[in-house]
Amino acid sequence: MIKELKRYPDASVNVNAGPIRGFGEKYQELVQDLIDTATYHKLNALSAIQIGEAYQLFIIKEKDEYKPYANARIIRQSKPFKSTEECIYFFNKPITVDRYQELSIVHDTKDGSVTKTINNKEEASTFARMVDWTFNTSLVDRLKPADKNLVIKALASGGHMPNINDEICPTNSKKDYFISVADKLMFFMAISLFLPLFNISKDTLSSWYSYDKFAISAVIALIIGFFFYAQYEAKKYKQCTSCQIGNQIGIIIIRSAILFILGILSYFILN
Repeated sequence: MIKELKRYPDASVNVNAGPIRGFGEKYQELVQDLIDTATYHKLNALSAIQIGEAYQLFIIKEKDEYKPYANARIIRQSKPFKSTEECIYFFNKPITVDRYQELSIVHDTKDGSVTKTINNKEEASTFARMVDWTFNTSLVDRLKPADKNLVIKALASGGHMPNINDEICPTNSKKDYFISVADKLMFFMAISLFLPLFNISKDTLSSWYSYDKFAISAVIALIIGFFFYAQYEAKKYKQCTSCQIGNQIGIIIIRSAILFILGILSYFILN
């Protein structure tokens, strides 16, 4: 019997499937339902979870026939690769995840447990995707948190799936170190402006003025370094809003203005 397929955002698929404990009539009916549904929708593989049956059972088309896998497990895996896959639950949107080309697997039949080795990228990715369904894991769950959020937003809005092969903007950008050091240098410049209020020798004030002149040059160099590194990140992390030119210019203008004011005050107060 052809069953209705579960599709995003149907949350009924978010369950841990129970094991197959027998291979009698009910099992045969469930296998036939999977075959009928997969044939109707022209699918190469289908999990019982995807038709609302929470059992550790799925079918995969091998050659011209569908083969059932009950209580399947991956016991060893090697040769990692990036696999771009589609799933009817996510409306066949292409999603790239980490997989392994070589798998050692075990599954149950009416005659006992059977082991098997897979050493083919397409077969291995299909098998792993089906096993994921039985353990409450989907393609999206295989993504990094930032990638997952982008894909979920795209699914919710009905928009184009983001290219998650592009690297995602990191939470802590290395360009922030340029500004952090520059801010610390300017902080001590600001502190130096209050030194004449205390009984401090001219030699000490002169030393601090030398520091301020050094800090001005250093901050200018850091701001330039920040700008060029930010341009590099903007190209690398195309989906990152904080990497874009408007934000960069704003940061540069603010720091430059502060540096200019501190430099003028230092010249008149400490020189």
